[in-house]
Amino acid sequence: MPRSERGRLTALYGSLLLLAGGGLVALVNVLLRNGLYASISGAITTTVAPPGTAALLREGVEVQAVPAERLPPGTAPSPEQLERFRITQNLTAAAEEAALHDLLLVSLVALALFAVLSIWLAWWMAGRVLRPVGVITETARRLSGANLHERIALRAPPGELKRLADTFDGMLDRMEHLVSAQRRFAANAAHELRTPLAVQRSAAEIGLAGDPPPEKVARIRTKLIATAEASEHLVESLLLLAVSEEGLSPAATDEVDLAAVVAAELAARPAEETRTVTVERTLAPLPVTGDRLLLGHLVRNLVANAVRHNHPGGRVTLTTTTTTATGADGLLTVSNTGAVIDPSEVPSLMEPFRRRAERRHTPGEGAGLGLSIVASIARAHGAELSAEANPAPHGGLTVRVRFGR
Repeated sequence: MPRSERGRLTALYGSLLLLAGGGLVALVNVLLRNGLYASISGAITTTVAPPGTAALLREGVEVQAVPAERLPPGTAPSPEQLERFRITQNLTAAAEEAALHDLLLVSLVALALFAVLSIWLAWWMAGRVLRPVGVITETARRLSGANLHERIALRAPPGELKRLADTFDGMLDRMEHLVSAQRRFAANAAHELRTPLAVQRSAAEIGLAGDPPPEKVARIRTKLIATAEASEHLVESLLLLAVSEEGLSPAATDEVDLAAVVAAELAARPAEETRTVTVERTLAPLPVTGDRLLLGHLVRNLVANAVRHNHPGGRVTLTTTTTTATGADGLLTVSNTGAVIDPSEVPSLMEPFRRRAERRHTPGEGAGLGLSIVASIARAHGAELSAEANPAPHGGLTVRVRFGR
């Protein structure tokens, strides 16, 4: 058995072609064998030579054949007629045997040539059919992290292999996007973690150098504590993002009223955070199946994002509604006023460490992980997350999380 797919296809195609050719040769020989004797016999006995033909031929006289005649019923054939009938039978049998022999010989020779041609055609055809597979294999073997931008871009008519190549290209697109996102995430995480460490080191080396007064030591201490808290918050956010990407644990999954979760998160927020904005809520019971802790983080990040990126005197609106009569589907909506956002920037806000402006490391500034954590928790719960920029003059963002069971 051939070890390559091309060899197997060649053997299959060649065998089928040989089987078809052999069947055709056998069918022709069988049909001719059954009807050839009658055809030759009819052709020979249609015209017969008259009596005394042999003597006339020896004398050089031209002899014209005459049509064979049927004997009247009840008439016995003469000895000369019987002799001619015997000669006709012998000629018919000899002609039949010679014709069948020549036909069989020619058929076998033609079949041998056909076999060589069919195997060559099968080998060529298998190569043409498997060429896209070879291209896919070579591309997959050549790919690495440095050349994920390469694509097969197969030029072929629509078919299974064309769809396979296009699917492979689509997979490469997703892989390239994921690898780029991971590289960007690692670089941003390293930068975010390096900055507070540099601040702490500078404060320790410069601020505490020599014999600083107690007031300066107290300021440096406060600065170090605030920097450590920011670093701790960043690490916790990264851990939460990793946990939500792993999916839900069956042991932690339960029936949760999302409206109650929203109310609890709003009540737990410090009053000074929402003092400059107006919080409006319309909370209808919204039962969902999920992890209560992760859902709490989802609501907390949405509220924190809506408050942080608002402006004094702005508004934050939270709504929970059921979208079906049975309550099987539900919608959480968080909308806030704020700066006017370009709609093209909205999808990038869901990526880790993506901000609309450069980070200034001011108090209360986030690390750019809020919406990416929300997106990850929503995926873990099988929910659909969407966001859209609010038009001017109010601006801001509206985020919707649609749950289904």
